[in-house]
Amino acid sequence: MIRIGVPSKGRLMENTFDWFRARGLAMQRSGAERAYAGQISGSDDAELVMLSAAEMPRELAAGRVHLAVTGSDLVREGLADWADQVRQVAALGFGHADLVIAVPMVWVDVETLDDLDAVAAQFRRIHGHRLRIATKYHRLTHGFLRDQGVADYQLVDSQGATEGSVKNQTAEAIADITSSGDTLRDNHLKVLADGLILRSEATLFASCHPMLAGDQAALAAFVARHGLGG
Repeated sequence: MIRIGVPSKGRLMENTFDWFRARGLAMQRSGAERAYAGQISGSDDAELVMLSAAEMPRELAAGRVHLAVTGSDLVREGLADWADQVRQVAALGFGHADLVIAVPMVWVDVETLDDLDAVAAQFRRIHGHRLRIATKYHRLTHGFLRDQGVADYQLVDSQGATEGSVKNQTAEAIADITSSGDTLRDNHLKVLADGLILRSEATLFASCHPMLAGDQAALAAFVARHGLGG
């Protein structure tokens, strides 16, 4: 039985249902709205698993689902050596968002990462501690800033309303997901010209867990039969 993980609510769930429906797999919720149960019509060898998008990388890595839809940002953030643990099957064409570095608009002389690096060094000399960047994407942000040569900063954890961190004085800058950019502007933040960390979108991934090695032929046949590979 092929276990398919699908986001359990919201527009991401609805768009995922539409994507699979167009390929002959009609998915729907069953039971109470908060029961997180569902079913699939159009295949007798597939089972629907409804979870939050944030849980999908863990379930894929553990081999508890064969396929799952989640944001590519969540996979890359949640799984070290992600390419060894999951395989991208198809980008789904929705759920687009960018992970970016943003700073206060009042920092008129800070437009690039080089500017941020210079400000960070100055900030530490003046304040005696490193410039704080609020984010929930620690792995991706640290790797990006390291590769770009930015130092003298510290990442502070933010699991919600990251855009408000600067206004609330819990950070001097942020690294967060944005789609339209409206929320950043509403909070008087601007994206650095070269501050794009990752372009993300909803993506169908397959698990590479060794426990599922015996299912790979059936999984490949399932993907090909329903045209899930793109």
